[in-house]
Amino acid sequence: MKVSFQADNDLDQRIVAALLRIEPTIDFQTAIGSNLHGLEDTSVLALSAFEGRVLVSHDQSTIPIHFAKYISENTSTGVLIVPQTLSLKTVIQELLMVWLASEAEEWINRISYIPL
Repeated sequence: MKVSFQADNDLDQRIVAALLRIEPTIDFQTAIGSNLHGLEDTSVLALSAFEGRVLVSHDQSTIPIHFAKYISENTSTGVLIVPQTLSLKTVIQELLMVWLASEAEEWINRISYIPL
């Protein structure tokens, strides 16, 4: 099964828009579309898992901590951390590569940083 993505509330929405322009068949849910505003990290992780989506976030400080705790008690569909210092082009290429070259099952309980 193909990877589906969930944008965290802090993710630059230009990433989602550009990726969908390049490949409109990618399933990439926006934070607004999932009502993530105001939710705590653990709730965002739970919602992403429930929806079967890999969470894509800029949050390098708290998401990894909450992810470790979350997977000690639950199953996650995975997290991709995107440093804000990366160019949009690099981020988009990396996410497209993840979508093209991997399956959703490969991301279960896994956190990775882009670039891979």
